Amino acid sequence: MTTSNSGGAPLKELHARAYRIPTDFPEADGTYSWDATTLVVVHARADGATGFGYTYADASIVSLIQGLLRKAIDGRDSFDIPGAFMAMQRSVRNLGRSGLAACAISAVDAALWDLKARALDLPLAALLGRCRDRVPIYGSGGFTTYSPEQLRSQLRGWVERDGCRFVKMKIGSEPERDPRRVEEAKSAIGDRQLFVDANGAFSVKQALEFAQGCREADIRWFEEPVSSDDLAGLRLMRERAPQAMEIAAGEYVYTSDDARLMLEADVVDVLQADATRCGGITGFLQIAALCEAHHIDLSAHCAPSIHRHVGCAVPRLRHLEWFHDHVRIEQMLFDGAPVPHDGAIEPNLGRPGHGIAFKDKDAERFRVGGGPS
Repeated sequence: MTTSNSGGAPLKELHARAYRIPTDFPEADGTYSWDATTLVVVHARADGATGFGYTYADASIVSLIQGLLRKAIDGRDSFDIPGAFMAMQRSVRNLGRSGLAACAISAVDAALWDLKARALDLPLAALLGRCRDRVPIYGSGGFTTYSPEQLRSQLRGWVERDGCRFVKMKIGSEPERDPRRVEEAKSAIGDRQLFVDANGAFSVKQALEFAQGCREADIRWFEEPVSSDDLAGLRLMRERAPQAMEIAAGEYVYTSDDARLMLEADVVDVLQADATRCGGITGFLQIAALCEAHHIDLSAHCAPSIHRHVGCAVPRLRHLEWFHDHVRIEQMLFDGAPVPHDGAIEPNLGRPGHGIAFKDKDAERFRVGGGPS
């Protein structure tokens, strides 16, 4: 890719494809069940160089990416990522910036950062700058559809195989079973920390009853005990939960305004953000700056291949969610997907950009829509 002194080559192409990958076992949490995950990948091209980005969303965003978003950034300087980000945000004004539109923008933004880093022959972590060399992870799954044996085996694997110091399980489908499931989990992980995620399934009273009833399990992280839309409920949980139990939420933060409102309401001990939902690398950096200003730690939600570089760049990052579905998909379909060592992942500084390449041929059997790669 040739560049001028003023920037990069003009953006010429933007393509998206969607793939629906079945789960390896039926999965459920406190509010939802699923048997497949949809991956949407984006390729952005400028003068011979190609950048890769992705999100986990619905196949319907392919048309948004190849239509409205492509029109918004076509011909722009490929190094002018802030300008492209603003143009995409403006282009969805009448659609709403959140939800599917935010996921689409996230995938394109990630592709633009990958394109720029590749054009400069730099790993993204070097382009962004690093405050750490490795990103701690916590194992995440423990779905409510799992048998006790499956639950123990999965959690034990993250501890023994990957060196995780923390593991997380789902709760809330059948609240009466949760205390026993928590006991099963503790028996599998020994002295490692246990996290739980209700995905907003509980009322405040139900969540407090669970927290008090499982006090002996020493649960350190209670994620979305109530809906993230219930800021008053989250604040009450933070005030009344056991002292060692942190309240976390934010995976459905789609804009920096969403994050700002949560932080100003003082409802979480740790804010979550997902670069495949919150505006890509650009949006994640904006939210990280807000966390720094509010002295609140940030935890990256899922999609490890996207977060391992930017996770090294932000000052208050606590850890990254090593989510079973996304780990499985990325190790299956991404050449260069991260592999944990001693409870952390790290960028591959020998490869430019995100350090990954999409395995088109391997993914073709899962394809459900989109244009050329």
